[in-house]
Amino acid sequence: MDNIKVLFSAEEIAKRVSELGSEISDYYQDKSVLVLGVLNGCFVFAADLIRAMSTENMEFKFIRAKSYIGTQSGGEVSFSSGCERIDFGGKNVLIVEDIIDTGKTLAELRNKILTKAPADLKIAAFLNKPSRRIADISPDFCCFDIPDRFVVGYGLDYNEKYRQLPYLGCIE
Repeated sequence: MDNIKVLFSAEEIAKRVSELGSEISDYYQDKSVLVLGVLNGCFVFAADLIRAMSTENMEFKFIRAKSYIGTQSGGEVSFSSGCERIDFGGKNVLIVEDIIDTGKTLAELRNKILTKAPADLKIAAFLNKPSRRIADISPDFCCFDIPDRFVVGYGLDYNEKYRQLPYLGCIE
């Protein structure tokens, strides 16, 4: 097993996700929202986040987006075909993402959704890594800003390993 240094404990993550759920609930107060989770990495964060939200009228869907191979972005972004079948028109949409790194994947997804005329489009990210940003995009709601380190745990992986860790760490 690789040597992993803990950046945020399970307790720190739970506290911040709960706070973020309240912030998002306040924003969507008395509104319906379509929550769109970006697989694979967001599944743990998305599950905890929607349970922390008190928004009553919520629809939830997953799509798949991929740009990473190992520890580096491959440069090419691909989306599951399911994205084309989702009706975003006139809806309040909340994209839930595990990490915003270069922002390229998220910017392409945002632009694709905007062509479908949502009423509102916001982004909630577990992690924000602004030092690596290439695309002009930032989260509307975010748990943690992090430095330029490759992180694992809490749904994030290294070649499909370490998603199950209850904390966020970096491989030393």
